[in-house]
Amino acid sequence: MASSFEKYQKRRLISSYFSVVISISLVLFLLGLLGLLVLNTKKVADHFKEKIALTVYLKDTAKEVEITQLKQSLALAEYTKTAEYISKEQAAEEHSATIGENFMEFLGYNPLQNSIDVYLLADYVSPEKLEEITTELISKNFVDEVVYDKPLIALLNDNVKKISLWVLIISSLFTFIAVLLINSSIRLSVYAKRFTIKTMQMVGATKRFIRRPFIWKSVKLGMLGAVLAMIGMALVLYYLNKTFPQLQLLQDKVMIGALFAFIFLMGLFITWLSTYFATQRFLNLRTDELYY
Repeated sequence: MASSFEKYQKRRLISSYFSVVISISLVLFLLGLLGLLVLNTKKVADHFKEKIALTVYLKDTAKEVEITQLKQSLALAEYTKTAEYISKEQAAEEHSATIGENFMEFLGYNPLQNSIDVYLLADYVSPEKLEEITTELISKNFVDEVVYDKPLIALLNDNVKKISLWVLIISSLFTFIAVLLINSSIRLSVYAKRFTIKTMQMVGATKRFIRRPFIWKSVKLGMLGAVLAMIGMALVLYYLNKTFPQLQLLQDKVMIGALFAFIFLMGLFITWLSTYFATQRFLNLRTDELYY
C-alpha cells in the first residue's frame, strides 16, 4: 500500500515538473520569437527601403565622358548601394516587352531618355536626405530630372516608426506576461510542497536551508525549459532564413547569440526569483493558514 502511494506521489511529482518545464519552454519560446521580430524589424524595413530606386534622367546632349563620370561618382557615393545605367534603347526594349508591342513603330521615334537607377542604402531613404541628394544631382547641367516615389517613401518611414513603437510596447507587455505565467507555474509547484516546507521549518531548519533545494530544482527546470525554447527558436530561424534568404537573418551572429543568451538567463532568473518568493511566502505563513 505504501509502495503504491509512493509511486503515485512520484508520478504526480514528475507530472508537476513536466508541466513546469513545458510552461517555461513555451513562454520563453514565444518571448524569443518576439525578440527575433524586434531584432529583424529594422532589417525587414531596410530591405524594402533599398528596393526603392532614385532615377536620374540625363539630357540627350549629355556627353559620354559626363555620363561616365556621373556613373562612377554615384557608384562610389556613400549613400549608394548599387547604381545601374540604362540607355534609352534598353529602356525602350523593356517598355515594349512590358506593354507587348513596339511603341516606337507607332511614334516613329524613341521618346525615352538615358537614365541611371540609384538604389540607396536604407539609412539614406528618407524625405530629407533624398531631397539633399536630388538637389546635388539636379545642379549638374546635363541632368534633366531626378525622380523617386515621394509618397511611398513618406508612407514607408511613417509605418516603420509606428510598427517599431507597437513592437516595443507588445514586447514589454509580453515580457511581463511571460514573467507572470512562469511565476504561476513555479508557485503551483512549490504550493504542492508547502507542508514539507513548514515541517522543515518546525524542526529547526533555517529559511536559507529550506529554500536552497527548491531554488536549485526550479533553476534546473528553468535551464531545461530555456534549452527547449532555444532549440525551437533555432529551428524557426533556420526555416525563415531558408525561406527568405534575402533578409540574411543569420548574418548578425553576435546579436542572435545575445538573444539566445538573454532567453537562457531569463529562464534562470525568473525561476530563481519566483521560487524564492514562493518559498518565502509559505515560510511566513502560520500552520493553520496552509490549508487556505
